[in-house]
Amino acid sequence: MFVDQVKIYVKGGDGGNGSVAYRREKYIPLGGPAGGDGGKGANVIFEVEEGLRTLMDFRFKRHFKGDRGEHGMSKNQHGKYAEDLIVKVPPGTIVIDEASTNVIADLVQHGQRAVIAKGGRGGRGNSRFASASNPAPEISENGEPGQERNVTLELKVLADVGLVGFPSVGKSTLLSVVSAAKPKIAEYHFTTIVPNLGVVQADDSRSFVMADLPGLIEGAHQGVGLGHQFLRHIERTRVIVHVIDMASTEGRDPYEDYVTINAELQEYNLRLMERPQIIAANKMDMPGSEENLKAFREKLNEDIQIFPISSVSRKGIKELLFATADLLDQTEEFPLQVAVDPTNTRVIYKHEADPRKYFISRDDDGAFVLTGEEIEKLFKMTDFSREESIKRFARQLRTMGVDDELRERGAKDGDTIRLLDLEFDFVD
Repeated sequence: MFVDQVKIYVKGGDGGNGSVAYRREKYIPLGGPAGGDGGKGANVIFEVEEGLRTLMDFRFKRHFKGDRGEHGMSKNQHGKYAEDLIVKVPPGTIVIDEASTNVIADLVQHGQRAVIAKGGRGGRGNSRFASASNPAPEISENGEPGQERNVTLELKVLADVGLVGFPSVGKSTLLSVVSAAKPKIAEYHFTTIVPNLGVVQADDSRSFVMADLPGLIEGAHQGVGLGHQFLRHIERTRVIVHVIDMASTEGRDPYEDYVTINAELQEYNLRLMERPQIIAANKMDMPGSEENLKAFREKLNEDIQIFPISSVSRKGIKELLFATADLLDQTEEFPLQVAVDPTNTRVIYKHEADPRKYFISRDDDGAFVLTGEEIEKLFKMTDFSREESIKRFARQLRTMGVDDELRERGAKDGDTIRLLDLEFDFVD
């Protein structure tokens, strides 16, 4: 089964907890705090594997979670960093964040990597909090939670040339003639139900990758027929070869076919019309094809190369391949709306964090509810089993301005404040 779009969940590993410990060795009466830091959690990294051609594996496993970092230990021993989780993806995979719809990574080259979910840093041990005023602190941090997100993976096949056209115009036959690909060929519509790739070599040794895409029909951009599922694969191609049944074997007008398919490409993505096209006038060995070709040329007002060919007799194939290779040499790649740093080919993406660290709302029972990424992370990294850690958490909330804003919203002594699964009373 060819799978080219899946939704999955990824989560970086949580950081290990910091430790509270003291040196109690002989002859060291004032050993002081000796709690080590926790180790960093594992990143979830996507890596391109050249041998993969589909996202099929993600149909069976949709959750990817990095390991947690090791907890800190006594004698200032830091926890071990967790090993990164490497997830293999096929070349041509685009990773899109579901919440923001931003492109996180565009993975095209073998071995290329991108961090999709960062692991959390390890929590600090009590030796990090020692000071002149508090030489023996009983404070440590829990590990930072790993980044988690739902992402959509889209596979856009890496082909230089895309074959487009109505069903049964001879796209698969053409690909089988010019390359070693063996697509299924039969006399019924939608024989091709997945994109087929083939490496084509012209007589002057220039080579390129050609993709035979499932047939398009009118309304394909809206989901009619099979072609709409694979229109995205045309986005990476640099040249479009428009295959037309010039013999009109199914009673359709060749020029109307040409106009209809181009309209579908334009409706799907306006940038597809920027790609140069070559018209392959196929089935020229059949009756009526010469007359239809003449009428087609008269109706065509555009300056587009037309090559009369016959995939069966191989007439005109050599000239078509030469022209396609020439056009490829003159055409640069079309970026997929992703900003790429040319110095290291890594995808650059920007995340503008919300400037507010917390939000205050009220539940139906009158309780004040604190939410927000920053304040929730602070809560998760606090060890509530130790009195000093709780006092530190209260000071941090006060510094952030939570107390003042609660007063402005009418909070009084004894009112319930709720933060995730913690409830506490407001003290004025």
